Amino acid sequence: MELASFLNDLAFSDEQVLISPLIDNAFTKEIRIAFKEGQIMKEHKTKFPISVMTVIGSIEFTVGEKVVTLNQGDVVSLEGNVMHELVATEKSVVRLSLHKGDSVARVNSVLKL
Repeated sequence: MELASFLNDLAFSDEQVLISPLIDNAFTKEIRIAFKEGQIMKEHKTKFPISVMTVIGSIEFTVGEKVVTLNQGDVVSLEGNVMHELVATEKSVVRLSLHKGDSVARVNSVLKL
């Protein structure tokens, strides 16, 4: 059994979004992403399906020309190879659920775009 919290030991950075891997098991990878208001994860994609859930705050989630607001408790899923962008409209914590074949290193590389 692995136990993790999206709220304990929570930190934010003025410089960039903070990415913290919380669980990595045979089934999934669960990642916490902490945004300050206005911080962005620029448009990117992965070849694997993902799920994104807003735990705290509000995120504008953009796919192509469509922008949806993900408020606390909202979740969206995407198939692989879909370009998307996240913008925090307020201080926010996001849960990113990755496919086992995906990597935390790839998520971190998005911050360098």
